[in-house]
Amino acid sequence: MLSVYAVVATLKRGQLGILDSTTYPGTTDEVVQPKLVAKGFTPDVDFFLAFSPERVDPGNPQFNTKNIPKIVGGVGPASTEVAAALYGATVQHVIQVTSTRVAEMVKLLENTFRAVNIGLVNEIALMCHKMNIDVWEVIDAAKTKPFGFMPFYPGPGLGGHCIPIDPFYLSWKARQYDLHTEFIELAGKTNEAMPYYVVQRLMDALNTHRKSLAGSKVLVLGVAYKSNIDDMRESPAIKITELLLDKSADVVYHDPYVASFRVAGRTLESAALTEELLASTDAVVVVTDHSNVDYNVVVRNASLILDTRNALKAFDDDKVVRL
Repeated sequence: MLSVYAVVATLKRGQLGILDSTTYPGTTDEVVQPKLVAKGFTPDVDFFLAFSPERVDPGNPQFNTKNIPKIVGGVGPASTEVAAALYGATVQHVIQVTSTRVAEMVKLLENTFRAVNIGLVNEIALMCHKMNIDVWEVIDAAKTKPFGFMPFYPGPGLGGHCIPIDPFYLSWKARQYDLHTEFIELAGKTNEAMPYYVVQRLMDALNTHRKSLAGSKVLVLGVAYKSNIDDMRESPAIKITELLLDKSADVVYHDPYVASFRVAGRTLESAALTEELLASTDAVVVVTDHSNVDYNVVVRNASLILDTRNALKAFDDDKVVRL
């Protein structure tokens, strides 16, 4: 809100304001616009106001700001056109929609779509484990269907600033209309439970080696929320590490992109991924599958590996336990 007040204080006639932070439908015209109108300006005449959701995929080498289509919705047709003209100068494709609410809902639909489908496949993964079925093989076979199926993959939990959070904006707003988004909220609960499931699977795996989690040295391999980036926002590795420490495990981690992070009131620093470190561990948990990690060295030297990302799919080794 401080940024909105700053805009109000400096707004001049003819200026364009664009909100791109993910938020609930109605934020632009219910929260931002009234504060600008209170200055005595008429929207779509004296000033222009639009919403254009951020669409980025950190670490994606194929899609960037220029070639990802840009959604633009204004508080009126003039605002939409002005905002579209601005983005059109640098972005290859601009898609105009009829209102700020439509543009706001687009972003929430995109992220909720991912959250719900990841929740579904996480639940399938739990089911497959109980049935002694390889969920990764199931997904690889299913995605050969050329229509009606899009592959999503299970994992240790959701991370990033958007997907774990955005669906709950939608749930909150829906309650104002006497709607209860049980489907969305159930997916959220499933995804939030995955770090606990990972720790339980690790405990079960250690038990087969006649070891308890308490006192075991556990190497968390990868702590960023996704591969090949340094972003730790909402990373499931944070919760997993916290749970491991809470259960008295001796936790170390390695991440080529994250030098240190704080968890449970302490600062952990990335350890060098050496043969000696791997050999000294009781278990390795692959939480983030960075491509510049030498997994041959990991498999060769670790005694037990819990792979939550199928990073070790090329290795047929009894020491590797898959999610």
